[in-house]
Amino acid sequence: MKFLIFGLIVLAITGCSVSTPHTVTTTVVTNPILKPSVAQQSFRPPAVPLITNDPYLSIWSEADHLNDANTVHWTHHEESLVSLVRIDGRPYRLMGDDPSSVPPIPQVSLQVTPTRSIYDFENSNVHVTLTFMTADLPHDLDVLSRPLSYITWSVRSVDGKPHTASLYYSTSSELAVNSTDQTVNWNRQTMGPLTALSVGSDIQSLLNPAGDDTRIDWGNAYTVAQTNQTKSAIGGDNELLAGFVGNGALPAKDDTRQHRAVTDDQPVTAFVFDLGSVGVQPIARHVMVGYDEIWSVKFAGTKLRPYWRRNGATPTDLFQAADRDYPALVTRCTAFDNDLMTDMTKVGGAKYAQIAALALRQSFAANGIAADANKQPLLFAKENNSDGDIATVDVIFPQDPMMILLSPSLAKATIAPVLAYASSPVWKYPNAPHDLGTYPIASANGSAGEEMTVEESGNMLIICDAITQEDGNTKFITPYWKQLQTWANYLAQYGLDPGDQLCTDDFMGHLDHNANLSVKAIVALAAYGDLCKWKGDTANAAKYTALAKVDGRHWVKTADAGDHSLLAFDKPGTWSQKYNLVWDKILGLNVFPASVAQKETAYYKKMMQKYGVPLDSRTHLTKTDWSFWSATLADNQPDFETFISPVYDYLNGTSSRDPLADSYTTDNLNSSGMHARPVVGGLFIKMLSDRSMWKKWSVGDIVKAANWAPNLYLCPAECI
Repeated sequence: MKFLIFGLIVLAITGCSVSTPHTVTTTVVTNPILKPSVAQQSFRPPAVPLITNDPYLSIWSEADHLNDANTVHWTHHEESLVSLVRIDGRPYRLMGDDPSSVPPIPQVSLQVTPTRSIYDFENSNVHVTLTFMTADLPHDLDVLSRPLSYITWSVRSVDGKPHTASLYYSTSSELAVNSTDQTVNWNRQTMGPLTALSVGSDIQSLLNPAGDDTRIDWGNAYTVAQTNQTKSAIGGDNELLAGFVGNGALPAKDDTRQHRAVTDDQPVTAFVFDLGSVGVQPIARHVMVGYDEIWSVKFAGTKLRPYWRRNGATPTDLFQAADRDYPALVTRCTAFDNDLMTDMTKVGGAKYAQIAALALRQSFAANGIAADANKQPLLFAKENNSDGDIATVDVIFPQDPMMILLSPSLAKATIAPVLAYASSPVWKYPNAPHDLGTYPIASANGSAGEEMTVEESGNMLIICDAITQEDGNTKFITPYWKQLQTWANYLAQYGLDPGDQLCTDDFMGHLDHNANLSVKAIVALAAYGDLCKWKGDTANAAKYTALAKVDGRHWVKTADAGDHSLLAFDKPGTWSQKYNLVWDKILGLNVFPASVAQKETAYYKKMMQKYGVPLDSRTHLTKTDWSFWSATLADNQPDFETFISPVYDYLNGTSSRDPLADSYTTDNLNSSGMHARPVVGGLFIKMLSDRSMWKKWSVGDIVKAANWAPNLYLCPAECI
């Protein structure tokens, strides 16, 4: 089923305003309405982001309707959030399929924005808006780093008559374990005006296990609400649901059967809101769902606190601040969503804006934000749905267009640990590292990792040049100049005609004479020349720029196959997407003539399948992120939309109910591949192609490259 989508704010907020670090206007508008395009009215995400904060707190709905199925962690393991509404004494399901005996209230719309997923339900009596909001405001790291999301209900009469209404919500103890046979305990506490119910595993094995298909089982999952608006209880799922369904009530006392397995009468934390008589004016209530992980990651043998804990904050501090900020954040998130969606539609079209909104939620949710010893942010990407690596350079590289556009500080925070590692005595190689370990353990132990020597060296130089262009100086990268120079020299020797090695598309296997990888090396050499220019080293700026242009001219001849370029220099009759070319355009390096990109995009149109352009001539497999990079090579918006529309069609119709996939088969609507990964931040490459947008969205970044802790090999104070 395709949803009719229209935008409704959670509740009307009047009489207040808030100043934000971003330059968007935040004057309060009563009942602001997003005016969706035709594309937005029909888009059905394969999975809807609900609670999306980091790789551990990442909960999605993989169903057409929120009340069709229980919610799940991105790994597809059930982590159920349940909600019911009683109208005039009759219960209806809003979220989840539990209990199945209770009928669902009809869902009439869904809208996914950069910070919110907004569901609307309606029967002949009432309308319910259920909104999941994660305040991913890139210029406010204090807010963005909070490990919590808001769930808000707004209920109103639609038939002009008053109706008695009450709401039920529960969070499963599944959120606090890696495996449901683990035992848990729970707690109730008062946080000023708030009631907080928490659950955690009995055995707190901090930062363990590391790996891909894992969930957190240390720290505590919290559900928090305003005490004067609710009743609450902790107990078995079935008992609490039966009480609400039967008489709208919860048990008077919490369950005392502590230290039992999640599978043993599943413990849940539940709240009931009695709304009384509801008329045409909506009545709203909200809860906060969050997780205190205590420690974020372990880097080079040192445990790092989550960024929100850097000044000693406690869960009480966290939730009290988040609840105080709630009205202002609704306003700020609405303004951010409206502004970003408008700009993305202007640059790439309505379908692009809808996919990119989904990508933003997913990319932030695949990263953990830690603080170093000097309380500066470090962003650790997890290679979800692959091998669970942490700070993988060829995952950071496709992700970082979003960070570069929206938060230069976070772009720096993604590569600071890599630069630190490569600058340490532990790293012995002339190329950039592949990764730092397995999430959440960034062991940085000197292992060479995967054989992507040209790939990762090129990636790091290109990202460093983008950050430098945005800063207008080399202060951030100067402490690591020796490493950048080493990588540039490595590429000068081995990049033009790469030997038999892996590139970021490692699932395709080793490839000798890889033409697209050669493009990356050539563009990276030019990027290093640009860095030398910014640094004031005119001699090396001229040297490396000239070398890149000579190599570029050689590439044009060697890779030429008439109306396209080759997959590999020694493989006639082949082709591949040359997505690495996009950085020549983005950074204004002008190594390759415009005719190269024009010829490529014309050929991709010929090779297009029903659901997109294959990655290369070997298979019909594609990569969503690279397809958007190749589409950005197009020199007009209609061609760009031609390339991305089949991706939209795949996402809108596939039966593979995964979070936004970055790989699938272009002639199989029901194919599936890697998903829930941070690499989809790369879809924001189109926004970087418009310098006015790049400039607009980077203004207001509030955390600069200052005083990153040298004892973690990070940027010293003199980098400011």
